[in-house]
Amino acid sequence: MTDLPIYLFNRTFEAPKDMVWKTFSDPKLLSVWYGPGVETVIHEFDLRAGGRWLNEMKWGEKSDYSRMDFQEVANGEKIVWLHHSTDADWKQQPNPMMPNWPQKLLTTVTFAEDGGQTKVKLEQVPVDASAQEAACFAEMMGNMDSGWGKGFDILETLL
Repeated sequence: MTDLPIYLFNRTFEAPKDMVWKTFSDPKLLSVWYGPGVETVIHEFDLRAGGRWLNEMKWGEKSDYSRMDFQEVANGEKIVWLHHSTDADWKQQPNPMMPNWPQKLLTTVTFAEDGGQTKVKLEQVPVDASAQEAACFAEMMGNMDSGWGKGFDILETLL
């Protein structure tokens, strides 16, 4: 597919960039705001190009597993990862709760300081997506603002 949907989410925080960066780079802080409304368990977190993040979001007896393979890490500036839906053994698979959701997303987060504030830009685009997966992603993009927004609200409280 050539015309894949691109999701963008921007937020400005009233905090210096190094503080905002820490909420993305410290797994103890990341687990507090990532996945609002669920228990987030970070099983592994190696923030470097070639490293990975193994994430489990739990609610009740159910879990949703994701593996993030870091592609690029520019300290304080940028994080790029491939986000995979996985099984409990961290093997890529369709999302069991939403089978047409893309199995892989490229996520890019950039941080820019502006007069004591920090502008965070998050971008996600499906990778190797079928037409059904791209359509599902495009349809769900409007709802993604709520999830990222609630997480970033918690992040802002942390700051």
